[in-house]
Amino acid sequence: MMAAPASPTPAAASALSAFLKGVERRALVVAGLQSGDEDAAGRAVAAAMRAFAGPAAGMPMADWPARFWTLLCGNPQMRAPSTNGYWPPALAHLQDLAPAERLALLLRIGGGLDEDAASAVLGVTPEAYRHALAGACPLDAQGHPDATAWRGLAEQVQAQVRDLPPGRVQQLEQLRGAMAAGAAPARQAPAAPRIEADARVARPPRRTATRWRWRTWLLLCLPLVLLAVVAAWWWQEHRPALPGAAAPAAEGAVSDNGPVQVEALPADDPPAAPASGDSRAADDAAMLADPELALAQDADFHAWYAAGGPVPVDESQARPGRAEPAGTALETVDAED
Repeated sequence: MMAAPASPTPAAASALSAFLKGVERRALVVAGLQSGDEDAAGRAVAAAMRAFAGPAAGMPMADWPARFWTLLCGNPQMRAPSTNGYWPPALAHLQDLAPAERLALLLRIGGGLDEDAASAVLGVTPEAYRHALAGACPLDAQGHPDATAWRGLAEQVQAQVRDLPPGRVQQLEQLRGAMAAGAAPARQAPAAPRIEADARVARPPRRTATRWRWRTWLLLCLPLVLLAVVAAWWWQEHRPALPGAAAPAAEGAVSDNGPVQVEALPADDPPAAPASGDSRAADDAAMLADPELALAQDADFHAWYAAGGPVPVDESQARPGRAEPAGTALETVDAED
């Protein structure tokens, strides 16, 4: 058992309508010039649109063009030769072509398909499609492809797409609207609000009432707070000067209105009392009275001399001589003897 296809979304239905609007004119002209019968072309296009609209919702949009043209070209009226068809004089060349060659040419200059897409739609190889396209190309007097005649055919086909009669355009619009309406999902009626049996549901929550009371108090207190701020600012700017306070400083000057504290400095240190006599003063007096004090002060010199130090050079001579050795300056009692 196959699952039912999912109903398309409103976005998919809009995309389907836009695609059909873009392809319906070219499809009607291609089908009309292929069969030579406008009524048969209308029936073929309508059948292709109905067959395409159903499965299109489950297909990637990139596959839509190939799917639509495959359905249109698969109609038997598009492949069978027409015996009572009619073509305008400017497109009389199409009447002399085989159905396969004529369809290959119309898919290129009317449908706007390239070689790969057209060959996939017709179910043939690209080489076979190019062969059919070459057979449909108009030739000049020497039997060579006529590029001017090719451009003339393409311009005439595009003119028919552009200048489609109003009756045919209205027919396409009605058919497209029916396809879009069938593909659009049915709108569901909004569910009725559920009525609770409990009457307490209708009462507002207690939290809402408490919040409302707090908001009311805030709104009442806000003017008082603003008034207090303004009063404090006014008092700061216009408060009277205190007795004994310094005059306010000029604008831009730095001032300090704080009280000045005066404190007496401590008295100078009293003069030092004379030192009282002690044992160290008595020792100093005895040392100064010692007759050998001068000898004791030169004790270092006498010690150096006794150790045999060199005799200093005599500076009174013009050329001072060499200092005598330390041993020559020392004489003992034994030497004199």
